[in-house]
Amino acid sequence: MIKLERTSVMNLENAMRGARNPMNSWNRMDSRYDEDGSYVLGPNDLDLAVRLRKAGSDHRKFIRQIFVSVDITAPLYWWKEYDTYKVATVANSTSTMHKIHSRPFAIDDFSHDHLTAAGLAVMEDMVAKLEEIRLRYVADKKKEDWYDLIQLLPSSYNQMRTCTLNYETLVNIYYARRNHKLEEWHTFCRWIESLPYAREIIIGAETEEA
Repeated sequence: MIKLERTSVMNLENAMRGARNPMNSWNRMDSRYDEDGSYVLGPNDLDLAVRLRKAGSDHRKFIRQIFVSVDITAPLYWWKEYDTYKVATVANSTSTMHKIHSRPFAIDDFSHDHLTAAGLAVMEDMVAKLEEIRLRYVADKKKEDWYDLIQLLPSSYNQMRTCTLNYETLVNIYYARRNHKLEEWHTFCRWIESLPYAREIIIGAETEEA
């Protein structure tokens, strides 16, 4: 299970202006803001963006200045793989260490969408046991109970993080993970495909199809 919410794409205008700096071609900028406040690339700017995307990472530096913020809720086993991407990423997470005991455990706190009936029964037993330990910790504040919560917590536990990335990082993620066995990565890649100008700037569809 993975949820991607509250997506914001920022700095597209400044990135495109910077893309024109090497040739001093600012007079050819033809993008604008629409009535919703979104920055819409004009034909000249879109053509430049596509050509720079095709030219490779040395020439498409401008996409490193297109920033994306998104709230991601995903299981710890997925975050372990996401944490491979350390360059040009920032994430603030909900705190497991400080807040794991703050509310009752429920089955939907864990990713269980691919479990068999037998697997789901095991998870339900685990959730019940974790809740028993949590209540004991809340009542007595014994550190050994807190350690039981932390060390028994399954990797299917869902954590929310507010993440900031840029379009260049998303290029790397898309092509490294789009055929991954985890369904969460397929959902993530579909989210990438939904971003403004993702086909032209992130995916490089024209390059791929050539």
